[in-house]
Amino acid sequence: MVQVYLFRMIKKLLLRKEQQHELQQGDSAPSPPTLAHVLQEFEQCSDLKHRFFPDIHIDVLYFDHMVSGEDVGREILQPLRSLSVQEVSAYMRRSPFKRIDEAKRLIKGILDGQTALFWKDQAYLADTNGPQFRSVQQSETETVITGPHDSFIENIQTNLSLIRSRIKSSHLKVIPCEVGEITKTTVYILFIQDIANRELVHKLVRRIESVEMDGLTDTNMLIQYIDEHPNSVFPQFLTTERPDAAVSRLLSGRIVGIVDGSPSAFSAPTNFFEFFSSPDDYYQRWMLGTALRFLRFLAFIITVTFTAFYVSVTTYHYEMIPAALLTNLAESRYRVPFPPIYEALLMEITIELLREAGARLPTKIGQTIGIVGGIVIGQAAVQAGLTSNVLIIAVASSAIASFVIPSYVMSASIRLIRFGLIVLAGMWGNMGLMFGVAYIVIHLSGLSNLGVSYLSPLAPMNVSDWKDVFIRAPYWLMRKRSTSVKSPNPTRNRMKQ
Repeated sequence: MVQVYLFRMIKKLLLRKEQQHELQQGDSAPSPPTLAHVLQEFEQCSDLKHRFFPDIHIDVLYFDHMVSGEDVGREILQPLRSLSVQEVSAYMRRSPFKRIDEAKRLIKGILDGQTALFWKDQAYLADTNGPQFRSVQQSETETVITGPHDSFIENIQTNLSLIRSRIKSSHLKVIPCEVGEITKTTVYILFIQDIANRELVHKLVRRIESVEMDGLTDTNMLIQYIDEHPNSVFPQFLTTERPDAAVSRLLSGRIVGIVDGSPSAFSAPTNFFEFFSSPDDYYQRWMLGTALRFLRFLAFIITVTFTAFYVSVTTYHYEMIPAALLTNLAESRYRVPFPPIYEALLMEITIELLREAGARLPTKIGQTIGIVGGIVIGQAAVQAGLTSNVLIIAVASSAIASFVIPSYVMSASIRLIRFGLIVLAGMWGNMGLMFGVAYIVIHLSGLSNLGVSYLSPLAPMNVSDWKDVFIRAPYWLMRKRSTSVKSPNPTRNRMKQ
């Protein structure tokens, strides 16, 4: 009896598993598109237009703000008003209409700006996409003196066309991805065949496809999901609003990604030194471009260490100050009641408040706040004895130097690091400052982007790649692509002097 009972229980469990498997298969099977199902999906969507033609029994659905009203009226609505029942079948066989057999594809097509038509239990889509976007304008965050002045906009097709117009080659490949369970945002991965490393391309595509999120609205959101070191303060993907910069990175063997709805593109693999490069470097004489790069690296050192060095010297190391300057410094500090670390933090926070206020206010008012506020507050702070003249110079020099760095994201990261170095310098003097700098170098050495070292070509050392890192060598001398991109075609320039 016990054996019979166990046999029956096992049989019931097997039958239940088979039923569950059949239900799962039934749920995964694509459901056919019906008008009732689509209307139910778009229930309470008042912006959905539903046109019905009773004489020919055709229903038309579309979002009027996502389609071209002229195309819908000329290609669909006007012909349907004059059609007879006998002419509908021939009309539906026209090239603009595509038969759809899956409800999800039909709904996605409507959301992409296409027009859906229902006739005799059949569903069709017509490409009438035509939403309004701003025109191509000059970039406000990456201004250049010479070179192209167009920039990306929020339309992914327009951004792709800006790149295609510069790279007229069939070797430019585009891999589409979709991110966001709700937004269904389109992401294009671009690379040049036989120049980009396909292994890196596949690695980036897999990483993007593994992202699970409700919605994606900007490129800078996506790169935070696919960072290899998300807790680092340093950006690991270079973003740009300039099509010429994106094309330059594609030609160098890198991979470029563009996101629908975002006016910026990202590139990979990226190293730390690329954030100090500007398109202006390549449009001017090579000696001038090299000098500007040295100036940016000098600005990096100044903005990171100048204020911290002031705190260290005035707190622990007065012997490092020349005698003539020491007298003036003592006179400027004798009324200040705070230690140098509090004095420096107070002025740095004030500068950051002015910077943030200037960025959030309208352009004309923001410029006034930044200039007038800085002068008035700095002068008042000195007269009130809250800070010294020398500190005002140090803080102002650090702030100006941070503006020299072309990448806003890198500049913001460096400003945050400056506060940490000030605290270390106030606690342990030059030893604390050196400890902080050493920690930054070690941290940078441990970062990577798509498996490529963040400090390449400095670590690992590759002197041949320095021609386009620390200097901007003449074009005839830059014959090879960077070894960090692992390109199957390393030669990019066969020109001789």
